[in-house]
Amino acid sequence: MLEPRTAPPAALQAAVPVLAVALTMIAGGVLFAALGKNPVEAIRIIFVDPLLDPFSRSELLVKAAPLALIAVGLSFGFRAGVWNIGAEGQFVIGAIAGGAVGLAFWDVPGLWLLPLMALAGMLGGFLWAMIPALLKIRFGANEILVSLMLVYVAQLWLSALVSGPLRDPAGFNFPESRMFHDSATLPIILGGTRAHVGVLVALGIAVAAYVALHRHVFGYRVRLMGAAPRAARFAGVSTNVMIAACLGLSGALAGLAGMFEAAGPVGQLVPSLPVGYGFTAIIVAFLGRLDPLGIVLASLVMALTYIGGETAQFTLQIPAAAISVFQGMLLFFLLATEVLSRYRLRRIRRAA
Repeated sequence: MLEPRTAPPAALQAAVPVLAVALTMIAGGVLFAALGKNPVEAIRIIFVDPLLDPFSRSELLVKAAPLALIAVGLSFGFRAGVWNIGAEGQFVIGAIAGGAVGLAFWDVPGLWLLPLMALAGMLGGFLWAMIPALLKIRFGANEILVSLMLVYVAQLWLSALVSGPLRDPAGFNFPESRMFHDSATLPIILGGTRAHVGVLVALGIAVAAYVALHRHVFGYRVRLMGAAPRAARFAGVSTNVMIAACLGLSGALAGLAGMFEAAGPVGQLVPSLPVGYGFTAIIVAFLGRLDPLGIVLASLVMALTYIGGETAQFTLQIPAAAISVFQGMLLFFLLATEVLSRYRLRRIRRAA
């Protein structure tokens, strides 16, 4: 049976993410071997080769930035017991809102445009997250189901817009918007790469979130609500306000990540814009132990699996589904090792 530990060892808790990654590599090797691939070579391509290539290292930053932004927002809700599973939809709505502003001022350059697009993206993600928040507060609806179902609404809305009102008039009827002009595109911070200023913004937001979580009354209320809901209510913490705040914060950051993706690597609105960052960020949040600074490191690890996985698909002809399973293993082993860090196995002797 599982017996709760009175005081989980700090060293064991710190080792949980490392152990989860190691177990994922072992299980992933078994998976690749079952597919007839060299497991050692596959693991090397996924985890080592991207670190040796300068362009791949810059791509780590490009892919880690949206993951970190979304995961930091989700971590506040998860700590408070508010489960936003629909960050992918808020990511899409943020891209639509920010991209629509950029397209509306397509021929009006100015330094003010990118901040305005960022505000629009955050507002779009915030309002989309308020739908499950208000339904939960007013009717007690499950925020997991509502936020998840809204993902598909957002994706269909994106497809409809780029096939209609936002379609490029000179795009030969392809479902895509105009390419954003220079004033609506994120500046590059590393020449010859796609690393953009959104990387620095994501890092700054992670630091600010760490301070808010550990040094501000809002962070204290978030932690209190997750650890002891009844005590939080007795302390005057409004459950409804915290639900709205946590969902709104996560939605705003997911919307900002969507705007960064549209105005950064993609450069336009296309139906293929959502690539699963909103769902992968859930793994990143827990891999980072729901701590903003830990999430930054976890986002780099997950970005490594994205880039290495794409290379492995091309080099070893590994199916894309196998890479997704490999990433899912990380969450499985993370939760398993987390349980063993908080509980110990105890053998029960049965009487004859």
